[in-house]
Amino acid sequence: MGTIKCIGILTSGGDAPGMNAAIRAVTRCAIYNGLQVKGIYRGYKGLLTGEIKEFKSQNVSNIIQQGGTILKTARCKEFTTPEGRQIAYDNMKKEGIDALVVIGGDGSLTGARIFAQEFDVPCIGLPGTIDNDLYGTDTTIGYDTALNTILDAVDKIRDTATSHERLFFVEVMGRDAGFLALNGAIAAGAEAAIIPEISTEVDQLEELIKNGFRKSKNSSIVLVAESPITGGAMHYAERVKNEYPDYDVRVTILGHLQRGGSPTAHDRILASRLGAAAIDAIMEGQRNVMIGIDHDQVVYVPFTKAIKKDKPINRELVNVLKELSI
Repeated sequence: MGTIKCIGILTSGGDAPGMNAAIRAVTRCAIYNGLQVKGIYRGYKGLLTGEIKEFKSQNVSNIIQQGGTILKTARCKEFTTPEGRQIAYDNMKKEGIDALVVIGGDGSLTGARIFAQEFDVPCIGLPGTIDNDLYGTDTTIGYDTALNTILDAVDKIRDTATSHERLFFVEVMGRDAGFLALNGAIAAGAEAAIIPEISTEVDQLEELIKNGFRKSKNSSIVLVAESPITGGAMHYAERVKNEYPDYDVRVTILGHLQRGGSPTAHDRILASRLGAAAIDAIMEGQRNVMIGIDHDQVVYVPFTKAIKKDKPINRELVNVLKELSI
């Protein structure tokens, strides 16, 4: 595509705290390096409908502390079709956009990978998802903030669990990844985390009852990842009611509460570093890579690896939680 003079930025998929910090970093670092910037509204949908606006430095003033995304996000079925992607490419060319920075999770990066292959468009991905499930990066934009939101909620739930001597199942996001549930449980001093990575290996409810709750505790908090593999918090609450009717059980589903809020310092710094690195990657001629952090160093991860490889859970943390919950 020759020399890159103008880049487009979009956010796609579920919003994550820190996306605005990433938009700000990409915009300002691009301008600093002499590039023109265009913001694409409502993700890939905006690329099809032409919701595109030139961004100057002032367009991203006073947004680093805001949750959500000023560029909005939306699902776009049309972009999953070759015809839809052709319209998106035509609009991109009409606007003079030479490269794309896509901020989002695995679905967003999958769209970028296909688009890049079909039209030879340089695409750089930034890992924006609270699930922390993208391979090749230690952490993703929004994960730390979501974890702190969970921590705050569970601290409050513990007060009522203790007062009423109840067993609480708290359902957290994460889809097929247990990072939020496991690390949230350790941070909040919960008794257990039911996560998809080990659901097929052991009966996690049996483990919980056998190892701790029945022996010494009148109240207990268990974090459950919202995966179809685990069945979610309601599934385990029903099991307890049927199998251990003596226990007073309650369920709290945190839901979209976890996606909102002002990003933590960690997420703001991470998003700023990754946004700046995205422009460095474009200037270096990189394409079709996700910018990640590995042992505090910026790394370029090919889309195929970031999307297709499963990010492993740290098994050591499972043991830490088990030992601390006695």
